[in-house]
Amino acid sequence: GYLGTYSADRQPSLEALLLEPARRLPDRRFVVAGSQYPSDIAWPDNVERIEHLPPSGHAAFYSRQRYTLNLTRASMIAAGWSPSVRLFEAAACGTPIISDRWPGLDDFFPGPAIETAAFAADVEEILSAKSERARLDMARRAREAVLSRHTAMARAREFVSALTPSVGMRPAVDLDVESAA
Repeated sequence: GYLGTYSADRQPSLEALLLEPARRLPDRRFVVAGSQYPSDIAWPDNVERIEHLPPSGHAAFYSRQRYTLNLTRASMIAAGWSPSVRLFEAAACGTPIISDRWPGLDDFFPGPAIETAAFAADVEEILSAKSERARLDMARRAREAVLSRHTAMARAREFVSALTPSVGMRPAVDLDVESAA
């Protein structure tokens, strides 16, 4: 499945990494949720369309999928290390992720925490060859990465840690949630 508003620069990747695999795997089900898609897109019969999915429905959407697809806008790739929030949402839900490839992705999800694909054949291979255990282990690693490194509290700790040595004093705010009353 894929969740994202239509974007002309992402459409070739959606075509290659979701629509083409859907055509090649007619016995599988796919879903695309998001608005503003042109009416002339030829959706394969096995691709369900959801026109709008409010944020309150994102977790349920991700949790029903065997894999979710992450596609990154060209401007975000050019800026560098600018992933979509949806990548973190899906990982936090424990949903296995297939992402397009871009520099910096491994910094957010090191090791085998997500799969990457450049071509329809890559996606077909992932969907067909990955064992259920490997799929779930990958999702668990991505979720652990998000919960340990990418929450607001984790970012605040990282920020305070970066500032503390340069100021030469203890932080004024205790960011240790476990010891806070």
